[in-house]
Amino acid sequence: MENKKQSVALSSVFASAGLTLIKLTVGIITQSIGIISEAAHSALDLLAALLTYFAVRVGDKPADEEHPYGHGKVENVSALIETALLFLTSAWIIYESIERLFFKNIEVDVKWYSFAVMIVSIIVDISRSRALSKVAKETSSQALEADALHFSSDVWSSLVVLLGLIFVSFGINKADAIAAIVVAIFVIYVGYKLGKRTIDVLIDTAPEGLTQNVNDAIKIVDGVLGVERLRVRPVGISVFVDVIVTVNRKLSLEKTQSICHNIENGIRELIPNADITVNTKPLPLDNETIVERVQIAATNNNHLIHNVVIHTNNNKKYLNFDLEVDANLGIKHAHQIASNFENILRNEIGQDIDINIHIEPLESEIITGENVTAAEEKRIKKIVSDVIKNFKLVKDVHNINITRIKNEFFMSLHCSFDDDASLVEVHNIASRIEFLVKEKLTDTKRVIVHAEPSSSEEEI
Repeated sequence: MENKKQSVALSSVFASAGLTLIKLTVGIITQSIGIISEAAHSALDLLAALLTYFAVRVGDKPADEEHPYGHGKVENVSALIETALLFLTSAWIIYESIERLFFKNIEVDVKWYSFAVMIVSIIVDISRSRALSKVAKETSSQALEADALHFSSDVWSSLVVLLGLIFVSFGINKADAIAAIVVAIFVIYVGYKLGKRTIDVLIDTAPEGLTQNVNDAIKIVDGVLGVERLRVRPVGISVFVDVIVTVNRKLSLEKTQSICHNIENGIRELIPNADITVNTKPLPLDNETIVERVQIAATNNNHLIHNVVIHTNNNKKYLNFDLEVDANLGIKHAHQIASNFENILRNEIGQDIDINIHIEPLESEIITGENVTAAEEKRIKKIVSDVIKNFKLVKDVHNINITRIKNEFFMSLHCSFDDDASLVEVHNIASRIEFLVKEKLTDTKRVIVHAEPSSSEEEI
């Protein structure tokens, strides 16, 4: 695309140069202000084509440290300069035409080549306008679009001048000046439209309706609660979209990233060349429970908690949970961490709640264990089996794993429960098993019961 833009821009330079030369030559020979105005118009096109060629070469450069949004606005500046030149040239043509209409009497000598040069000009202008317009649409290049407008305006202005020459050939000499004024007015109108569009881009005016369309595309993405801020800014062939959306703060990072990805896809369906930045703002929902708010606060402050329990007594709320703290810390430091987190929770869930935190040491390193003897394993499994017999809902116990760490036992075991047992029942039984095993084996540090339904029972 970059080579295509430069190629069509360069061909316009040669076309404008050739038309300017032949029009100026014929205009001077015939003294036709209409043809001279067309020569001036073509000279303007030549300058504009040179600016366009420069603009597309510079504008297609990638972003760098000094130009983080790329060099696309070089094309817009080029188009603005071309617009200013259109106005200046048109003003000169109008002035000279009025002079000829009211103050000067200049005879126009119409020759066959006067008509020939205008016909050739129309053919070349149509060809160049179509070629430039096609590439401009393919590449979203405003500089090429401006150049295409120049050549298309030349077509109409050349037709007007050609008509004026026909009238002059029939003895209506002032028709030449009138044709030149019509050309100038048309060029001013075209220049106004181009200039307005160019200035809108330079002052970051979003295309009409685009912001609303982008906003609608974002809102239909699953997981988006609302759009807090949306900025759409065209720069050269790119459109920069900067958006902040609100999402449920309970969502995981992966889910939030998925929402951002879906937003980007939705925007690119509207704007294929969009450069998109999506930021999310977590938002608390009205239906969050106290437990959820406590868990979210812990996650946001890099704390590990478990066994969160909320209960009331005499219209007073109580919050109890275990807070895991680095085992290498002293009690003063650990207590300060718990106190700081307690203050955070009070700001989150209110001051009228009694908070009790059980500080639990967290082993951050992998501990190396030792195998137990065959006699110890047999004794421990017998104790576990005797404990399990007391619970009818437990259908089977298997995968008993026993490890010795620093003269203490660490044990895990799988228990199969009746499929119809409730989670509360299973949890209470599992906790009771853990307690009874540790009661009978006083040198046991920890017992973990992995509960599962009997329908997925594994073999021992």
